[in-house]
Amino acid sequence: MRVVTLPEPDDFDAWRDAARALIADAVPPEDVVWQVGDAPTDLFAGEAESRATAPSTGFVVPRAFLDLARTVVLGSDPERFALLYTLLDRLRREPRLVEDKADPLVRRLERIAKDVRRDIHKMRAFLRFREVEEAAGKRFVAWFEPDHHIVRANAAFFVNRFASMRFSILTPTVSLHWDGKNLSEGPGASKADAPDGDPIEAVWKTYYASIFNPARVKIGAMLKEMPRKYWKNMPETTLIPALIAGAQGRESGMIEAAHGAIGGNSVIAWDALREEAMGCTRCPLYRPATQTVFGEGPVDAALMFVGEQPGDQEDIAGRPFVGPAGQVFDRALGEAGIDRSLSYVTNAVKHFKFEQRGKRRIHAKPGTGEIEACRWWIEQEQALVKPRMTVALGATAARSLFGRTMTIGRERGRVLELPAGGAAWITVHPSYLLRLPDEAQRADEFARFVDDLRGAHAAIG
Repeated sequence: MRVVTLPEPDDFDAWRDAARALIADAVPPEDVVWQVGDAPTDLFAGEAESRATAPSTGFVVPRAFLDLARTVVLGSDPERFALLYTLLDRLRREPRLVEDKADPLVRRLERIAKDVRRDIHKMRAFLRFREVEEAAGKRFVAWFEPDHHIVRANAAFFVNRFASMRFSILTPTVSLHWDGKNLSEGPGASKADAPDGDPIEAVWKTYYASIFNPARVKIGAMLKEMPRKYWKNMPETTLIPALIAGAQGRESGMIEAAHGAIGGNSVIAWDALREEAMGCTRCPLYRPATQTVFGEGPVDAALMFVGEQPGDQEDIAGRPFVGPAGQVFDRALGEAGIDRSLSYVTNAVKHFKFEQRGKRRIHAKPGTGEIEACRWWIEQEQALVKPRMTVALGATAARSLFGRTMTIGRERGRVLELPAGGAAWITVHPSYLLRLPDEAQRADEFARFVDDLRGAHAAIG
């Protein structure tokens, strides 16, 4: 058994040198115990080894692995060093393994890296400096509590942004001090070591309140982006509860005036449902996806269209049917005489499922478990919108709406009854038309698709 002791929890170079030595000695991952500093380790392990450098073995790892490892080392998962060494050991036999996003080990390391990148962003977004008078002049001090070992990795960002400002960043594990020329480290601190306010805060609060836009308040999205754990260190957050309360009151008034009491309540309920969906973790698809792509359209729409899942462009834009299939869909709606702005458009699955191939993200068909996990959202959307006709675009949408496999060829083009009540219509997904290689067949199928949309529209009178 080998015990490897790393001097710091974020020391990538130390981990890399130790990993090289272990690979050179052909030490299997299960025979290595990793620890940081004086942390307790296996009582039955061998003598601890310090950082060591082994001669080159001719084993070249891909750049993607090094980039991943540099980020993962900053994480707080105690198994991160062992996981990375296991991946490194497997790369000798599977040189393209790091590209396999479906591999459980790669997925776990990617999740750690994603959490680290999010924590780096949170520190940059939510760290607030407060002015302190010292004998040498003004110093600005900030307190931050990171979830991961990101403080040193973030130092260059703050030095570059505040190069002419003397500042200190205090955290529970390490402190950074910049005097305008040199960056130094200090031991961890406590929140009591940081100032609680300064003369600039009153001005900042006035400014923040003046730019606060009540029409854009989305509480769920705001809390997802700015969790409450950061509020206590940010002066403007003391204003948020009152500003939100006022915004909600004004918003309710505007909605009631525009839609009437019943319609307004539906809009409020839909907003709340959408914000809840933004944080959906009902299936694993939320991890690699950029965001939840919820439905859009009037909450009193007569027609509801349900597709399969968002694609690459939808995942980025956060809106359904805006990519190539969406363009085909819009053109078909126009020829069928249907106004998309008066229809509700959504998907059976709210997150983009894909396979990574180089820099491209290739669509992957949702599985039964993922469809079932998302059925709750579709049911809530239908309960709120109460469409007179729900159109299933493709087999996945039909499976979601009916709770069982539906044969498009047999059921297509006629009014059906949904298990929960309400009329439904089944047709193909517009992406099917894009996959047809023959131009003449594509034109015929497009015309048939338009006829289907026209028939669904006509069925509601």
